[in-house]
Amino acid sequence: MLTIKQITDDTERVIRGLEKKHFAHAKETIGKVLEINDKRRNAQNQLDKNLAEVNSLSKSIGALMKEGKKEEAEAVKARVASFKEASKELQATMNQAADDLQSLLYTIPNIPYDLVPEGAGAEDNLVVKMGGMETELPKDALPHWELAKRYDIIDFDLGVKISGAGFPVYKGKGARLQRALINFFLDEASAAGYTEIMPPTVVNAASGYGTGQLPDKEGQMYHCEVDDLYLIPTAEVPVTNIYRDVILDEKQLPIKNCAYTECFRREAGSYGKDVRGLNRLHEFSKVELVRIDKPEHSEQSHQEMLAHVEGLLQKLELPYRILRLCGGDMSFTAAICYDFEVYSEAQKRWLEVSSVSNFDTYQANRLKCRYRNAEKKIELCHTLNGSALALPRIVAALLENNQTPEGIRIPKALVPYCGFEMID
Repeated sequence: MLTIKQITDDTERVIRGLEKKHFAHAKETIGKVLEINDKRRNAQNQLDKNLAEVNSLSKSIGALMKEGKKEEAEAVKARVASFKEASKELQATMNQAADDLQSLLYTIPNIPYDLVPEGAGAEDNLVVKMGGMETELPKDALPHWELAKRYDIIDFDLGVKISGAGFPVYKGKGARLQRALINFFLDEASAAGYTEIMPPTVVNAASGYGTGQLPDKEGQMYHCEVDDLYLIPTAEVPVTNIYRDVILDEKQLPIKNCAYTECFRREAGSYGKDVRGLNRLHEFSKVELVRIDKPEHSEQSHQEMLAHVEGLLQKLELPYRILRLCGGDMSFTAAICYDFEVYSEAQKRWLEVSSVSNFDTYQANRLKCRYRNAEKKIELCHTLNGSALALPRIVAALLENNQTPEGIRIPKALVPYCGFEMID
């Protein structure tokens, strides 16, 4: 979340940033934050004065008693009792204001960097790069859901029988392709210096609040109500929360973690052609990159993550493009975000396969993830993450773009992991 210092020191910049993200009632909300913070500070200042007065008066009671001034001592005791009673009310006021402030700050998104373009939605995102191999398909090219049925590698109907729509069953070479991609992505991350983590796939509410999924995305998460646990929408949540309430040493930074997990998203309200086949699932596999860094190095970390994801798409021989998201299309928590999309030749559309984001101090402030610098000063870290990669749409593009009359060709980089060169 935004820090009070950010809001009080640069109020107008914060308001402009929230408006760039199309956050409703930005000025009024920040005004309310300042009002509650003033109430909290005033109560704190008065409480400090009361406590100082109580300490001073308490010292005088003993002296008055020694001098035999019992009535005066009793009067001072009464004043002390009055100050203490007033202090209880001030403490309650301060505590309530602090709680109200925290609750309000949780509802306010991160502010975007200046580099983030203006815009309300996906149509305003900026294409910054295109690459990969052009694809020429047979005239009778099929979408991946038809290819999956033809080669019996993914069964969508069976998934509906077992769980419901959005839970496909991978079979035979389809299952092996999934496993191959997971291992390929993990090996590439390891070679790039990331430490692999195998985290839980359920988290408590504190973890959801720590990375910003709660309260913003509560309706999109699967909630185990009896135990008050949430199925993770991404490995970002458990991996980043490893560093919740932790003070790191500057020498430990940047921390580079990767993790493969299943991910779960309700995707409430999704419908139409965009949800056909693997395009939008409730459960899917993903390898995630997470970095914890110091502020002056986080931009370099972000660029390194972008280069890593681009390298994966190049090795998979897929046509891709990189977009810098506009303010209105960015996530609640991101300060800047780049999306990677691969082109589906059979569907004639771009499919998002990765978002790589820098959150600045926004998540770290929620998490209380800090580091001790060379001057022994405690500062907030920067957090970053990105998909490297999410499997469903990668699989869709691989199947569609590599279909031939003989079968589906496997990219060279994946053959050692798959153990086969064709799905036929």
